[in-house]
Amino acid sequence: MTPAPRTSHGESTGGAGRPAPQEGTHHLTAARAAASASRPYVLDVSPESAGWGYSSLRVLELPPGGAHTFEAGGSEWIVLPLSGGCEVVVTEAGGGVSRFALAGRADVFHGVTDFAYLPRDSRATVATREGGRFALTGARCENRLPARYGPAAGVPVELRGAGSCSRQVNNFGAAGVFACDRLIAVEVLTPGGNWSSYPPHKHDECRPGQESELEEVYYFEIAEAAGRPGLGYQRVTPSGNGRGTDVLAEVRHGDTVLIPDGWHGPSVAAPGHDMYYLNVMAGPGAERAWLICDHPDHGWIRDTWAGCEVDPRLPLYRAPEGDQR
Repeated sequence: MTPAPRTSHGESTGGAGRPAPQEGTHHLTAARAAASASRPYVLDVSPESAGWGYSSLRVLELPPGGAHTFEAGGSEWIVLPLSGGCEVVVTEAGGGVSRFALAGRADVFHGVTDFAYLPRDSRATVATREGGRFALTGARCENRLPARYGPAAGVPVELRGAGSCSRQVNNFGAAGVFACDRLIAVEVLTPGGNWSSYPPHKHDECRPGQESELEEVYYFEIAEAAGRPGLGYQRVTPSGNGRGTDVLAEVRHGDTVLIPDGWHGPSVAAPGHDMYYLNVMAGPGAERAWLICDHPDHGWIRDTWAGCEVDPRLPLYRAPEGDQR
């Protein structure tokens, strides 16, 4: 059955020096993203397509025995398995070659994964024996760091919030956890019925020690339940900075929301359907840091968490022990 067309509200006005996407382009449904991407990508968000300066996200879908080669260009990248495992072969600008075997995982709801870091100006081939889906999280950068392997056992699994605001964060590419030049990337898992990315917060202006300026991509996967697909909702409201981004989107499996500015949150998981989203962030600041400012009308909720328990469904899983290769 072909799903009924879905709509979302999104409008922006261009900031100084920035091209503004047309209305609705902040919410990319899975079908729309796939239609505009070149195979084997089913999602391809670049600074050019998003109308910003730094953040990128591609989702690569390969059949059994499939392989894909791409140029890193002026961006650093992390290859993150969403489902399945792969081998990543990296040829660096100086001619050195590195090979990383990624064990991967069944899907995003069933385990932390290992990953590979690719420096700017390198070439990489992703090859898979069994097939799978692989996220390429990227950021334009200046410095060339070495290619590296990130073991699943080294990924900090953090529980944030409490009660119905409980969620799990896999900090594989967080600032202070894994070294990158500009790229910040994490995974968030929200049990069905909970609110995540709450209280609404922003990071759209540079205020040293208080707030970072970071563009952000939210890529969603929604767990099925009782044989039925799920859904969620994502809200972004204008903060008075940037483009005045205003989005209320019904998100389903494979959808993406672009957040150049504004208060973002909540991310709401429908009851019975766990929600996953991959956050990719980068910006112009000299310091690679995730510094946020809570919405003044909603930040008080944090004070109530001290007396509440974390949702007992969390964590959905923990990082494995040892090298899984």
